[in-house]
Amino acid sequence: MKRQKRYWKRAKERREMKTEKPLRELSIEEILRLTFELYSKKFSSFLIPMLVASLVSGSFSALIGRYVENMPQLGYETNPEAVWSYFWNYMVPLLAIAFIIGIISWLISTIAEGTCVKFAAENIEKGEGSLGEAFNFIIYKLPSLIAAAIITVILIALGFIALIIPGIILAIMFSLVIPTIIIENVGTLDSLSRSRRLVSNRWLKTLALLLIVYLLTLFVSYIGTLIGQPFGEFKWLISGIISAFVQPIIPIALTFYYYSMLAKEQQRMIPPPPPPPF
Repeated sequence: MKRQKRYWKRAKERREMKTEKPLRELSIEEILRLTFELYSKKFSSFLIPMLVASLVSGSFSALIGRYVENMPQLGYETNPEAVWSYFWNYMVPLLAIAFIIGIISWLISTIAEGTCVKFAAENIEKGEGSLGEAFNFIIYKLPSLIAAAIITVILIALGFIALIIPGIILAIMFSLVIPTIIIENVGTLDSLSRSRRLVSNRWLKTLALLLIVYLLTLFVSYIGTLIGQPFGEFKWLISGIISAFVQPIIPIALTFYYYSMLAKEQQRMIPPPPPPPF
């Protein structure tokens, strides 16, 4: 009798822990609620990849900062030869180091975000997921993710350079590129057109969701920077840890939004009921 009670209790707990796949288009409020619910249920699993990425990026930034602090200062009356020598001896290495570190940090952030998307998708579809399997899958799809990220960044940057509005439109169109590559297992170019189709006729809704999650992340990161200031050399560590707590919200929310747009698309494909007989 006790074993039977324990069995039903565990079954009830599993049902409560399971996150259902959306069968209809969700509102922004529903997406945010489901995002925080899933994050709270799988808190440590979502936090780990983002924490690693945040600490690695923070440590690299601290190294660059220390390098800049140790650079000698040029005087106001320095001759052109000294300026040229200073440029080659200090500025060129600084730019090279910053470029390499930026690439490494970007790759790690892409892996972390993709791992969270894959892990969220597994929990939404199956009710459970493996962080290790999600990581291995992202490593397999990393070339497609990198290529898609490069293309979207270039196009969005060109859009902002030309006019701000085209850049915003392109950012909205390609907002679901990463979830599309990971969940549908498509290539780079296919993911671009697929993302555009998913968010079609929902541009304002997509923009509103992006603004909410990104502004929330930036606000918490800014608070983390302020809190970390009194810790001197370790301020990057404090701010990185605080920022990591909120960063999983973006990939989780975009994953739920992908399934919401997928449900919207599938509802449109359902044929209308036949007319009633006379």
